[in-house]
Amino acid sequence: MEEAIKKADVLIEALPYIKKFHKKFIVIKYGGSILGDDKIRKSVLEDIVFLSFIGLRPVLVHGGGPNISDRMRTSGKKAEFVDGMRVTDEETLEVVEDELQNLNDLIVREITEMGAKAIGLNGKDGIIIAEKKKAKIDLGLVGHVVDIDTQAILDEVKKDKIVVILPMGQGKNKKAYNVNADESAASIAAKLDAEKFVLLTNVKGIMRNPEDQNSFLSTLSEDEAKGLIANNAIGQGMIPKVKACIDALDKGVKKTHVIDARTPHAILLEIFTDKGVGTEIVK
Repeated sequence: MEEAIKKADVLIEALPYIKKFHKKFIVIKYGGSILGDDKIRKSVLEDIVFLSFIGLRPVLVHGGGPNISDRMRTSGKKAEFVDGMRVTDEETLEVVEDELQNLNDLIVREITEMGAKAIGLNGKDGIIIAEKKKAKIDLGLVGHVVDIDTQAILDEVKKDKIVVILPMGQGKNKKAYNVNADESAASIAAKLDAEKFVLLTNVKGIMRNPEDQNSFLSTLSEDEAKGLIANNAIGQGMIPKVKACIDALDKGVKKTHVIDARTPHAILLEIFTDKGVGTEIVK
């Protein structure tokens, strides 16, 4: 009986949040090595299905960097990166799109098997409007987001579908670009006026000192986050994620979260409990 009462208490604690976020968009970015772990992915997708069934509107944007690099390695093609961005020629772009599409199909299939309705959308099909990214060296077909057309997303959400987006962009003359998934997700969250933008990672959240687990920050302001970047307190791998959160906040997203996908049901714990499990960055 005690166990049943505890479960009921958890539901009661979640009730104000369920009420507050009903029919609100929650944009989730999921990628990296944690996307390839079957157990972690099942937990993440269960959370997203749960959000959908209780009346929220989750939109998932996924990356696929490790899969792309593995595919290039097996084909004998060297992966080149500049400041964390993959140099992308025509051949690499084909690999990028192919691997992202495979992952997109897998995610949609697994969500469907959990009993929810889902649809995969390719960002280059008129959703992510991009232009060639300028950098200190030519990155090739790497794009920078200039606008988001949400119509296709809204059309599918009206049918109670979970939308799963792969981050390709389209520029002038229908030219396709490889676009950073964090940037794409933040831009989509902003354009949808999302209540929350959630970035899934493989670390607990943001630390004041990356070497000290006791320096974990559960909440910080946009200005504090900028200060941590300026003081090199945030590691290189976390910088683009924190910058994506700041960009989303600047464009109107209410709250952003960096959470560890390895924690079972981390999304639900972060959104529906008073303490949460990750770092929230607020305006």
